[in-house]
Amino acid sequence: MTAHTDTAAHGHGAHDGHDDHHDDGPVSHSTFKGYMTGFVLAVILTAIPFWLVMGKVIPSANTTSLVILGFAAVQIVVHMIYFLHMDAKSESGWNMLALIFTIVLVVITLAGSLWVMYHMNTNMMPMSVHDMKNMP
Repeated sequence: MTAHTDTAAHGHGAHDGHDDHHDDGPVSHSTFKGYMTGFVLAVILTAIPFWLVMGKVIPSANTTSLVILGFAAVQIVVHMIYFLHMDAKSESGWNMLALIFTIVLVVITLAGSLWVMYHMNTNMMPMSVHDMKNMP
């Protein structure tokens, strides 16, 4: 028997008997239904903040900004789950660890920048119109 017929006789294919499908658990997000669910959620999470701003539903600009930031955070999670297929189990948790590290760095950078800009603005010397005219 040749090597090819010997392999075929024992029922092994090119992949040595390993299946090509992966077990994604009870819910698989890499199906058409999963992608459509993610798309619909993304559209809804975009349309609601758009409506809030264009319809001036919330009178306070600060409250509107916080609500929009909340919707943005939820939309990031939707994109990560439905389109990037990230969860705590993927890549043995390394994806989640890298994500947490990135979030911590972004929060530190943004909070530090906002803190510095706020204090620079607060501590700047006010100029009068007379002082502005005398500047070179």
